[in-house]
Amino acid sequence: MHREDRHMTLEEARRNLKDLELREFAYNHAAGMLYFDGVTAAPKGTYVSRGKTLSVLNEEIYKLSSSEAAHETLKVLAEHMDELTEPERRLVQLREKALRFRSRVPMDEYVAYQELLNEAATVWREAKGRSDFAMFEPLLQKIVEASRRFAALVEPEKDPYDFWLDNYEEGMTQEFCDKFFAKLREKLVPLIARVGAAEQPDTSLLDVRFPLDKQAELSAWLMRFLRLDLDRCGLTTTEHPFTIDFSRHDVRITTKYYENAFASSMFSVIHEGGHALYELGTSEDYAFTQLGRGVSMGVHESQSRFYENIIGRSKAFCSLAWPELVKLCPELGRYDAEQFWRAVNAAKPGLIRIEADELTYSLHIMVRYELERALMHGEAKVSELPERWNALYKQYLGVDVPDDAHGVLQDSHWSGGDLGYFPSYALGSAYGAQLLAQLRESVDVDAAVASGDISPVNSWLCERIWKYGSLKKPSELIRGALGGEFDPSYYTDYLEAKLCEVYRL
Repeated sequence: MHREDRHMTLEEARRNLKDLELREFAYNHAAGMLYFDGVTAAPKGTYVSRGKTLSVLNEEIYKLSSSEAAHETLKVLAEHMDELTEPERRLVQLREKALRFRSRVPMDEYVAYQELLNEAATVWREAKGRSDFAMFEPLLQKIVEASRRFAALVEPEKDPYDFWLDNYEEGMTQEFCDKFFAKLREKLVPLIARVGAAEQPDTSLLDVRFPLDKQAELSAWLMRFLRLDLDRCGLTTTEHPFTIDFSRHDVRITTKYYENAFASSMFSVIHEGGHALYELGTSEDYAFTQLGRGVSMGVHESQSRFYENIIGRSKAFCSLAWPELVKLCPELGRYDAEQFWRAVNAAKPGLIRIEADELTYSLHIMVRYELERALMHGEAKVSELPERWNALYKQYLGVDVPDDAHGVLQDSHWSGGDLGYFPSYALGSAYGAQLLAQLRESVDVDAAVASGDISPVNSWLCERIWKYGSLKKPSELIRGALGGEFDPSYYTDYLEAKLCEVYRL
């Protein structure tokens, strides 16, 4: 007599789901800490041993998430979707998507790719320091090849670049991006011409020598202004500013200080602080699960760029911050807050994306979008990137790129395998402008900023964006927060109104 195989019950599946989420969180936490150390404090030679440890951790993550038990758990839960809570249903959706990836990408390739990214992060940092793309080229070639292969394995029917765009912003396609960027070009190119022909603000104050230790004090002041919980959020330095979220209980932000360009770090801290606020504001109910983090890079960038530009470059904030700036750097005392506000809002095509003004920023993104698409479609070789990059910067921004460090090597994203990430920056900027319009219906934003207490702003965003984590799909979340459909004209109208005031047009 053969005993029938016992089927997993719904309650067992629910418990397994919680266990899977917690275990995967723990492995990712450990791997994330190693990555963070690698790009901040670790000596460059340490990537070898770190890579071995990461290989083991990533192999365990792969085995855990694609195990027979994981398959069975998801099968049982999928059969009982009507009986699940909303968070459970969303977790099933997210895990099924991840499982589809890991079940179609061989484990050895997945683990090898993670090792590749670990090495690439170290080599990119050195290559940028030497302004030598050739050092980084072989690794980037492997990253591009792996990205194309993974897309073909997981969703062979889908355009490879659409696959990765969707990975960073669920639902995003090249068709959407093309239409979105076309609308931006239509409105912004004439505005750039008008601004370029106007009398330019004096930006000399941005070149004033600002001691690095005093910039660190400024960073601490900025974090307090943002209302970041300093028990759960720390700041350190790195080559390229970024935010890493381990959980809502532990978020790290980074910056880079330049003695003669204090605004670079200042706005990096505000930008990364926006990312951190989002992660710290996710609901405790979703902690240690995939739901306990920001839902997409477009939504994430809507928060970071909202704080960096809409708040940080506002007249109210510049007036509030000016006394603190003068206190820390008395040489600034020969200028005033009005000059500072005009200087940080000056619109002038430049080389560096993270230092770009609001008006020309999207052009930087369009360059990267076109190059990424060409790489993913096999229409451009990795070896051609510096030449193509320089040509597009001349075409779109009218600037000559002097070297690789100020050109194709300036961003860390490709070393992390993040092909498809960049369009989310422009999308996030546009989301932010429309969020501002909604926010102003119930909150006096300028008054809150001027008072130094932006709690009303933070609370509004928390209620409409942050607390949901990844519970809702990006389009659903944004539609709810905006009270309607996304419309890029809010962004172009915001830019036109602001630049006309700055340039007295």
